[in-house]
Amino acid sequence: MEMYQIIKRPLITEKSTLAREESGKYLFEVDRRANKIEIGEAVEKLFKVKVLDVRVMNVQGKRKRVGKSFGRTQDWKKAVVKLVPGNKIEIFEGV
Repeated sequence: MEMYQIIKRPLITEKSTLAREESGKYLFEVDRRANKIEIGEAVEKLFKVKVLDVRVMNVQGKRKRVGKSFGRTQDWKKAVVKLVPGNKIEIFEGV
């Protein structure tokens, strides 16, 4: 897989902002087929930083009502990437 296919988008929420400021962890939505090694390499190449640790979790889709019936949003995968102290990703800094 190509690195642009692995990393889909950064997750910018209150919780991810606190994790970034306190412990240097960045959250991304990633491809469901990607593993920890591929995610770490993709982040290192895309943002030119050194990755210390990668943790992943599968997020279940939420149940949504559509008229009379119920549907579901799609399941997705979240990655928490911890960088070596001193490194940071610039696109998160202005948010």
